[in-house]
Amino acid sequence: MDRAVFPPEALAAFAAAYPGAPVRLSHSLTDHPLLTLEALAALAEALPTDSIEYNPGKLPIGIAPEDVPAATLPVTDTIRNIGAAGSWVALKRIEQHPDYAALLHAILGELREVVEPRTGKMMQLEGFVFITSPGGVTPFHFDPEHNILLQVTGSKTMTLFPVEDEEMFSARVHEEFHLGKHHRNLPWSDAFAAKGTPVGLTPGAALHVPVKAPHWVQNGEAPSISLSVTWRSDWSYAEADARAFNHMLRELGMHPASPAAFPAHNTAKALAYRAVRKLKGLRKSA
Repeated sequence: MDRAVFPPEALAAFAAAYPGAPVRLSHSLTDHPLLTLEALAALAEALPTDSIEYNPGKLPIGIAPEDVPAATLPVTDTIRNIGAAGSWVALKRIEQHPDYAALLHAILGELREVVEPRTGKMMQLEGFVFITSPGGVTPFHFDPEHNILLQVTGSKTMTLFPVEDEEMFSARVHEEFHLGKHHRNLPWSDAFAAKGTPVGLTPGAALHVPVKAPHWVQNGEAPSISLSVTWRSDWSYAEADARAFNHMLRELGMHPASPAAFPAHNTAKALAYRAVRKLKGLRKSA
């Protein structure tokens, strides 16, 4: 990269918010040659099929994964004609391509000095590109990673909700998510709407999304390209493992307290779950 992705004021805002608060940032990637429609169509051809997800874009805010209709066009045609395709395309783990790996590492390298002293080593660095037709909706969901979404072309509005509001989603939902028993898509209730905070994103804007902050996205009136850069950390893995340990306790009839929010590190429960998982692995191999 010949120039910084995040200007000094964006890095300062990120430092003031990370890891627990959403914050709007700015970036310099709006004219990057790897983020044009033609470059992304070529990337889609290079990625394995399990790293591509695409489907009709005009979906309800809350939809069960099995109810999402299948796409009808090939993904490269969908990308090149995204203005009229009425679709939503996700290119996942773009770092499988060396050029995009270099881009991802350059972006996240600018954040390392803020991230690692607070939440530990940056791990599982992954990038995702979202290519969306006008009016498209990304349904209500949450993700286990630290995430910054960078808007490259077009506009969209992401509506964010409190990270751990157990009136919306019980502790059991979080636990089952970390155990792979719950899809990322979440059931929607109109009663949630008042708790959401909409954040508009235009080209050159970015948004830090805290770990597991529920959200849904409405695309604007033009085709959109967005880049999501994500990482896991010692803290995020500990939260996930503490949730999994709580699930084990709940199965035994106990009522464990939910993991504490950052800056607590939830170490005891995380280590206990890792010890149990290791013991189970040893038994299977014996």
